[in-house]
Amino acid sequence: MRSRARHAVLVLTGAALAGAPLTAAARPAAARPAAVSVPGTIVVDRGGPARSLPFTAPRDGEAVITFAASAPGVSWARKGAESAVVSIEVDGRKATDLVVPSSEPVERSLGLGRVRKGRHKVTLRFAGGSAPAAERVRLTGTRVRVPSENAVALRHAPIVAGRTGWPFGDPYQNATTDTPLLAWHETRPAATPGHRIIEYSMVWSNEDGGTDTPALMARWGRTTDIEWVYRVEVDESGRRVEGTAVYQAPLHLTFQFTGRYEDDHPVLQTCTDNNNLCDVVSPDPPLRFLLDASGTRPAGRAREAVMDREPWTYRVAAQEMVREGKIEQPSDPATREVGDPRSYLFVEFAKTTGAAAEWGSAPGVALGVRLRSDPSTLYRSDHDQPTWSIERDGAVATTVELPEGTTVSDIASIEALRRPTGLWDNGAPATVTSINRGFFLDDSYLPQPSSIRWQGSVTLTRQNPSAVLWSSGLG
Repeated sequence: MRSRARHAVLVLTGAALAGAPLTAAARPAAARPAAVSVPGTIVVDRGGPARSLPFTAPRDGEAVITFAASAPGVSWARKGAESAVVSIEVDGRKATDLVVPSSEPVERSLGLGRVRKGRHKVTLRFAGGSAPAAERVRLTGTRVRVPSENAVALRHAPIVAGRTGWPFGDPYQNATTDTPLLAWHETRPAATPGHRIIEYSMVWSNEDGGTDTPALMARWGRTTDIEWVYRVEVDESGRRVEGTAVYQAPLHLTFQFTGRYEDDHPVLQTCTDNNNLCDVVSPDPPLRFLLDASGTRPAGRAREAVMDREPWTYRVAAQEMVREGKIEQPSDPATREVGDPRSYLFVEFAKTTGAAAEWGSAPGVALGVRLRSDPSTLYRSDHDQPTWSIERDGAVATTVELPEGTTVSDIASIEALRRPTGLWDNGAPATVTSINRGFFLDDSYLPQPSSIRWQGSVTLTRQNPSAVLWSSGLG
């Protein structure tokens, strides 16, 4: 997605930033490489001057800026040190904000909006909403480009204003809670030949409302919030088809978008505690997010696969749980409360549900884990809660809480467990066809390499409601 061969990279020009000379600009034009980036580190200080980054766009298009961002003294796990915020402008126009939740460098990619062919300037400022402990932001490996791949998807990506709780809330909420982390798009054919539907989704670090945390871990396999945001039909030329734009409104309703656009970017706002959107934006929201949505979800994978590609998102999610006091101390897999995230096996599997045989509730599927040290104990992803089993089909994610310190080598087997989600069982079979990955988080809350995979076909029925999918001798 970022290879030089598949992108037109903007030529950066101008003076040095934070003492880092743009050495490529000193060469004769014919000798300059096709891709030029800023060497060294750009430092944006609290109370310090804005940093500017001149660039030349080789053509009209959507610009994207990438860098590794860090903020010394910042940690999303500590109150008063949650993040540093950088405001990013293009030619004096506010493009996006960057929330930096870590003192360690994290690769980030943000949209800058549409630019015309020619010279432009990116301006970086230390912004309001930064935690008291934050004093500066360091950006390394900075470059600006106009991607040719997925250009139409970038063109229609939503701008999402931060949640403010207007008129009485904290206008900088997303600098400390439920911050947007990632965005991506998916496409499918429209009814009109040659047209496409583009749907955009985002990942927030958590949700302050909606599904409670233990149910999130059981039913979705993470504590982040993932929501589709905006959907639109485009024609053969990539132009928006009037009247087709919709968004996910409060109560997870789908409303027609009637708000304003910046070029082709709809402007929405996170307006509920569970990160649903409104197309009426509160006055002067200080934070806004135009995330790079040029990526898409791998075919046949759960939405959580986009987090797997960006492991730092798991760390941010865990740190928010720690800071907000949502972690049970000590962790106990026998309770339904959320324990230390490092004690969970994170699993993605694929399932389908057959036709119902009679009236009643559809079956969900949970996973069970047995350990070598105590194979008589079954640790269930649903904690024996019927509504915490997974009813939806396709690739899905869940977690299984295990005793602290458990590793993959301690696991004897992983089982699929059929469980009706209501009072009556409609008799439908449920077929599990794969385990796509299984991992624990390391001491830093980052995913360890997946070492659990399985493919096959196991059908669970009312008469035979469980089956072993993976065992340590066969996995």
